[in-house]
Amino acid sequence: MRIACGIEYDGQPFYGFQVQIQEPTVQSCLEKAISHVANHPVKINCAGRTDTGVSAIHQVIHFETESIRTPHQWTLGINTALHNGIVVLWVKEVSEDFHARFVATSRSYTYRILNRKVRPAIKRHHVTWILQPLDHNIMHEAAQYLLGKHDFSAFRSSRCQANHPVRTMLQAEVVRLEEEVVCRFKANGFLHHMIRNIMGTLIKVGKGEKPVNWVKEVLDGKDRTQAGMTAAPNGLTFTGVTYPEEFKIPSYE
Repeated sequence: MRIACGIEYDGQPFYGFQVQIQEPTVQSCLEKAISHVANHPVKINCAGRTDTGVSAIHQVIHFETESIRTPHQWTLGINTALHNGIVVLWVKEVSEDFHARFVATSRSYTYRILNRKVRPAIKRHHVTWILQPLDHNIMHEAAQYLLGKHDFSAFRSSRCQANHPVRTMLQAEVVRLEEEVVCRFKANGFLHHMIRNIMGTLIKVGKGEKPVNWVKEVLDGKDRTQAGMTAAPNGLTFTGVTYPEEFKIPSYE
């Protein structure tokens, strides 16, 4: 049977989501805990892999098992065995045609910037600190050039393994909430480092170093070297993923 789970994690203690030589990773911790409850080795698939330091409030995974457990037993058992930086929010059995990655219709991220004169203490792992004043209104105006279907090569990491750079941006907004500049993005999919490269570009606009229409020039130029630097990972959070209604996957958006 196929089991889907909603996952929340703090990215700070992990070397990203995907299993790699460096440990711990979110995937390795999840597979170890789920395998313990299932009493057999388990491999998981996720909606979207995140980098070192990037958190998630509603990641979705799925795995295969023949072990019979109630959703409560799965949830309690996995959470008991998990690293304390990860928690399972919900568990449900899904049909064989569900796939956490391939049937997702959209993914959402939020990037938070603490924009004040002194560095953060309590939230230092979950915001990016920028001392210089940022104009969130012109950042929002610039972000509107990203909406729609585009070739996002200008914001694509050289290590990106995606088959093509074309994505459809469904939401791109920048607002200020007191001392924080909050940037929200939603698309049918994202390229490696795409949001962080976009943010590095929008930050230059917000500082007044580049004009609003520079974002369109960079996007149209399809040249990564012409965009801003890759922004720090700690301000980025994977906030949600949507699926066709037939799968009845809980949404946290």
